[in-house]
Amino acid sequence: MDKIAQDVGDIQSRLLDHRPVINAEIRYIVTEFEEKRGHRESRLLENLNKMVVEANDQMLPTNLELINRQLSDVSKRLEAANHMANRVQQRELEAQQSAQLQTNMERLKDEWAEFLKEQQRLKEKVDEEHAKEVKELSSRYCEMKKDLTKSSPL
Repeated sequence: MDKIAQDVGDIQSRLLDHRPVINAEIRYIVTEFEEKRGHRESRLLENLNKMVVEANDQMLPTNLELINRQLSDVSKRLEAANHMANRVQQRELEAQQSAQLQTNMERLKDEWAEFLKEQQRLKEKVDEEHAKEVKELSSRYCEMKKDLTKSSPL
Protein backbone atom coordinates (compact mmCIF):
# COMPACT_ATOMS: atom_id res chain seq x y z
CA MET A 1 0.00 0.00 0.00
CA ASP A 2 2.87 2.30 0.64
CA LYS A 3 4.07 1.85 -2.90
CA ILE A 4 0.64 2.68 -4.27
CA ALA A 5 0.46 5.81 -2.13
CA GLN A 6 3.92 6.79 -3.28
CA ASP A 7 3.01 6.17 -6.94
CA VAL A 8 -0.20 8.18 -6.55
CA GLY A 9 1.84 10.99 -4.94
CA ASP A 10 4.32 10.88 -7.84
CA ILE A 11 1.51 10.98 -10.41
CA GLN A 12 -0.17 13.83 -8.55
CA SER A 13 3.04 15.84 -8.32
CA ARG A 14 3.69 15.31 -12.05
CA LEU A 15 0.16 16.29 -13.03
CA LEU A 16 -0.45 19.17 -10.64
CA ASP A 17 2.98 20.52 -9.72
CA HIS A 18 4.15 22.69 -12.62
CA ARG A 19 7.15 24.22 -10.90
CA PRO A 20 9.75 22.02 -12.57
CA VAL A 21 8.33 22.76 -16.02
CA ILE A 22 8.12 26.48 -15.34
CA ASN A 23 11.64 26.53 -13.93
CA ALA A 24 12.89 24.78 -17.07
CA GLU A 25 11.12 27.37 -19.30
CA ILE A 26 12.58 30.23 -17.26
CA ARG A 27 16.07 28.78 -17.59
CA TYR A 28 15.59 28.38 -21.37
CA ILE A 29 14.48 32.02 -21.76
CA VAL A 30 17.36 33.29 -19.65
CA THR A 31 19.90 31.28 -21.63
CA GLU A 32 18.29 32.36 -24.92
CA PHE A 33 18.43 36.08 -24.16
CA GLU A 34 21.51 36.33 -21.97
CA GLU A 35 23.90 33.68 -23.16
CA LYS A 36 23.15 33.03 -26.83
CA ARG A 37 22.41 36.60 -27.90
CA GLY A 38 25.11 38.05 -25.76
CA HIS A 39 25.42 41.80 -25.99
CA ARG A 40 23.82 42.10 -29.42
CA GLU A 41 20.84 44.16 -28.13
CA SER A 42 23.03 46.48 -26.09
CA ARG A 43 25.28 47.05 -29.13
CA LEU A 44 22.22 47.82 -31.27
CA LEU A 45 20.96 50.26 -28.64
CA GLU A 46 24.38 51.93 -28.45
CA ASN A 47 24.49 52.29 -32.25
CA LEU A 48 21.00 53.78 -32.25
CA ASN A 49 22.00 56.19 -29.49
CA LYS A 50 25.07 57.30 -31.50
CA MET A 51 22.92 57.86 -34.59
CA VAL A 52 20.40 59.91 -32.62
CA VAL A 53 23.16 62.04 -31.04
CA GLU A 54 24.76 62.64 -34.46
CA ALA A 55 21.39 63.52 -35.96
CA ASN A 56 20.73 65.96 -33.12
CA ASP A 57 24.15 67.56 -33.51
CA GLN A 58 23.80 67.97 -37.27
CA MET A 59 20.11 68.65 -37.75
CA LEU A 60 19.19 70.57 -34.61
CA PRO A 61 20.96 73.86 -35.54
CA THR A 62 19.54 73.87 -39.07
CA ASN A 63 16.09 72.98 -37.78
CA LEU A 64 16.30 75.70 -35.15
CA GLU A 65 17.23 78.28 -37.81
CA LEU A 66 14.37 77.10 -40.01
CA ILE A 67 11.95 77.18 -37.09
CA ASN A 68 13.09 80.68 -36.13
CA ARG A 69 12.59 81.92 -39.70
CA GLN A 70 9.19 80.31 -39.95
CA LEU A 71 8.16 81.71 -36.57
CA SER A 72 9.31 85.15 -37.68
CA ASP A 73 7.25 84.84 -40.88
CA VAL A 74 4.24 83.62 -38.93
CA SER A 75 4.64 86.48 -36.47
CA LYS A 76 4.76 89.03 -39.31
CA ARG A 77 1.70 87.48 -40.92
CA LEU A 78 -0.16 87.54 -37.63
CA GLU A 79 0.72 91.20 -37.11
CA ALA A 80 -0.50 92.01 -40.63
CA ALA A 81 -3.71 90.05 -40.06
CA ASN A 82 -4.21 91.80 -36.72
CA HIS A 83 -3.69 95.20 -38.36
CA MET A 84 -6.17 94.34 -41.10
CA ALA A 85 -8.70 93.10 -38.56
CA ASN A 86 -8.32 96.35 -36.61
CA ARG A 87 -8.88 98.36 -39.81
CA VAL A 88 -11.97 96.33 -40.67
CA GLN A 89 -13.25 96.76 -37.13
CA GLN A 90 -12.62 100.52 -37.28
CA ARG A 91 -14.41 100.79 -40.64
CA GLU A 92 -17.32 98.84 -39.25
CA LEU A 93 -17.42 101.13 -36.23
CA GLU A 94 -17.31 104.17 -38.51
CA ALA A 95 -20.11 102.68 -40.62
CA GLN A 96 -22.16 102.09 -37.47
CA GLN A 97 -21.47 105.62 -36.30
CA SER A 98 -22.31 106.95 -39.76
CA ALA A 99 -25.57 104.99 -39.78
CA GLN A 100 -26.31 106.21 -36.27
CA LEU A 101 -25.45 109.78 -37.32
CA GLN A 102 -27.71 109.43 -40.36
CA THR A 103 -30.51 108.16 -38.14
CA ASN A 104 -29.99 111.05 -35.74
CA MET A 105 -29.97 113.52 -38.64
CA GLU A 106 -33.24 112.10 -39.96
CA ARG A 107 -34.77 112.24 -36.49
CA LEU A 108 -33.60 115.85 -36.10
CA LYS A 109 -35.03 116.73 -39.54
CA ASP A 110 -38.36 115.21 -38.52
CA GLU A 111 -38.27 117.09 -35.23
CA TRP A 112 -37.36 120.33 -37.08
CA ALA A 113 -40.23 119.83 -39.53
CA GLU A 114 -42.59 119.21 -36.61
CA PHE A 115 -41.23 122.31 -34.87
CA LEU A 116 -41.79 124.41 -38.00
CA LYS A 117 -45.34 123.08 -38.32
CA GLU A 118 -45.98 123.94 -34.67
CA GLN A 119 -44.53 127.42 -35.21
CA GLN A 120 -46.70 127.91 -38.30
CA ARG A 121 -49.77 126.82 -36.35
CA LEU A 122 -48.89 129.21 -33.51
CA LYS A 123 -48.26 132.01 -36.04
CA GLU A 124 -51.64 131.42 -37.63
CA LYS A 125 -53.26 131.43 -34.21
CA VAL A 126 -51.50 134.66 -33.28
CA ASP A 127 -52.44 136.16 -36.68
CA GLU A 128 -56.07 135.19 -36.12
CA GLU A 129 -56.06 136.71 -32.65
CA HIS A 130 -54.34 139.81 -34.02
CA ALA A 131 -56.87 140.08 -36.83
CA LYS A 132 -59.69 139.72 -34.29
CA GLU A 133 -58.18 142.35 -32.04
CA VAL A 134 -57.59 144.68 -34.99
CA LYS A 135 -61.18 144.15 -36.11
CA GLU A 136 -62.46 144.79 -32.60
CA LEU A 137 -60.29 147.87 -32.24
CA SER A 138 -61.31 149.10 -35.67
CA SER A 139 -64.95 148.65 -34.85
CA ARG A 140 -64.47 150.34 -31.47
CA TYR A 141 -62.61 153.27 -33.02
CA CYS A 142 -65.24 153.50 -35.72
CA GLU A 143 -67.92 153.68 -33.07
CA MET A 144 -65.91 156.24 -31.13
CA LYS A 145 -65.47 158.23 -34.31
CA LYS A 146 -69.19 158.08 -34.94
CA ASP A 147 -69.84 159.14 -31.37
CA LEU A 148 -67.41 161.97 -31.79
CA THR A 149 -68.95 163.10 -34.99
CA LYS A 150 -72.38 163.06 -33.39
CA SER A 151 -71.27 164.97 -30.42
CA SER A 152 -69.23 167.56 -32.25
CA PRO A 153 -71.17 170.53 -33.58
CA LEU A 154 -69.95 171.11 -36.97
